[in-house]
Amino acid sequence: DWQDVIPAIKEFLKDYLENGGVVVNEEEVAKVKQEASNTVSADDDDIVKRVKELLENYVKPAVEMDGGAIQFKSYNEGTVNLMLQGSCSGCPSSMITLKAGIEGMMKRMIPEVKEVVAEAE
Repeated sequence: DWQDVIPAIKEFLKDYLENGGVVVNEEEVAKVKQEASNTVSADDDDIVKRVKELLENYVKPAVEMDGGAIQFKSYNEGTVNLMLQGSCSGCPSSMITLKAGIEGMMKRMIPEVKEVVAEAE
């Protein structure tokens, strides 16, 4: 039963933290941030640059306010592939946000975009 093990877990965590145990691996955090970057690179074509800029400036701040994250994966023949992470990956309304919000905005601001789809994490 959980009630029986909770005190032992609390004591273990308390001792671990008081003795300087590592909670966050800063190297791993930096690596994940690098991989999840929507930063424009010199290799990106014009459409990809505009998609990434739109994600960074408009979409990402709104998604992060709800505890989620969004990552550009690819662009191919009018289709933008994104990865929804954090609270977005399991949120029932994430597809509505993706289609009505993100896809609608991208189609209006970047006419070459025809569809936005989410890839599994």
